[in-house]
Amino acid sequence: MGGVQAEREDKDKVSLELTEEILQSMEVGMSFRDYSGRISSMDFHRASSYLVTASDDESIRLYDVASATCLKTINSKKYGVDLVSFTSHPTTVIYSSKNGWDESLRLLSLHDNKYLRYFKGHHDRVVSLSLCPRKECFISGSLDRTVLLWDQRAEKCQGLLRVQGRPATAYDDPGLVFAIAFGGCIRMFDARKYEKGPFDIFSVGGDVSDANVVKFSNDGRLMLLTTTEGHIYLLDSFRGTLLSTFNVKPTSSKSTLEASFSPEGMFVISGSGDGSVYAWSVRSGKEVASWVSTDTEPPVIKWAPGSLMFATGSSELSFWIPDLSKLGAYVGRK
Repeated sequence: MGGVQAEREDKDKVSLELTEEILQSMEVGMSFRDYSGRISSMDFHRASSYLVTASDDESIRLYDVASATCLKTINSKKYGVDLVSFTSHPTTVIYSSKNGWDESLRLLSLHDNKYLRYFKGHHDRVVSLSLCPRKECFISGSLDRTVLLWDQRAEKCQGLLRVQGRPATAYDDPGLVFAIAFGGCIRMFDARKYEKGPFDIFSVGGDVSDANVVKFSNDGRLMLLTTTEGHIYLLDSFRGTLLSTFNVKPTSSKSTLEASFSPEGMFVISGSGDGSVYAWSVRSGKEVASWVSTDTEPPVIKWAPGSLMFATGSSELSFWIPDLSKLGAYVGRK
């Protein structure tokens, strides 16, 4: 119970502190530049200070953000690595491979570098991976035009949904609802009776370009969807109302445009097809900050849970924190 209370207090603290001024002051506080390929995916653990990355150099790396150290590097030369997500355990991950689709998903213990399970079912590259925050289940979307539902304890999928395009998938925080986006629409499913089909379908206004990422805000009230055309759609997750559309440079077919909610859901940050990073206010729908890059592909981007920090991954891993020297009024406060 204490852990849940602490988590709530952390979220409350961020909601009090994160302002446009603080967001505008953020800059890279630490970078890891020892990658020999682009970072394709990363994930923060919900209840620890750990971050995991997957890279085109076929490595999986585990970091302790609190001490800004790389704890472990595991190579996956045979299968390659594409997407990676933590399970509830801080040293166990599920990742998708780049080579060979028959066993394209694996449950890996980072502690002793052992495969605990192989998940068989997809026949092409997995492009979306979403773990249920409250239960040991997850969903994966593939270019084979299927979305598979899994139990972490079983090798075979528990359910299959067919889609007409590249799917993006996401669970909400309680794990009661999941979303599948493709073809200009987001389809909402009750996780307990998904086989009955979507209970609602939200349109994003005629953009039928490939869906990249779909996400819920922590409180479940908002959703965002990114597409290869460089559009980030912000929606009311209950009514499906389109609240704002944020535009960045389009991405190449090989890149993924990722956006992320700040912990209290007041801001959206996103990469761009020109490598830059942008932030918008959810309340006003206006751009509030931007950081220009010389890169030519969008970074993967994640906001750290309950923290005034986000991370970007490109050819290097960067942690972004507020520069308090830019905040005269803030420095005087505790």
